[in-house]
Amino acid sequence: MALANNIRHYRFHNGEMTQKELAELIGVSRQTVNAIECNKSSPSLEAAFRIAHVLGAAIEDVFFYEPDIEGEHEFADGAIIDVSWDGDDDSGGNL
Repeated sequence: MALANNIRHYRFHNGEMTQKELAELIGVSRQTVNAIECNKSSPSLEAAFRIAHVLGAAIEDVFFYEPDIEGEHEFADGAIIDVSWDGDDDSGGNL
């Protein structure tokens, strides 16, 4: 999982808002909200900002990055990247 979220947490701290209510407020279907909340789909940048705004939270509190690979990784197109994280949150997590 690369992009994770706290949508469910914030929905329940906003009067137990349903997925349907959130969907109506941001202009998408309930199924879209469910897919985003369950990390089956990543939101567009605009949708992510709308979700954070409606939930009354900063976007970085609602959405965050969780690296799921470490070390060297080769992609299907042959590109190779080295992904590592020093774990030091104070330095911004140098990649």
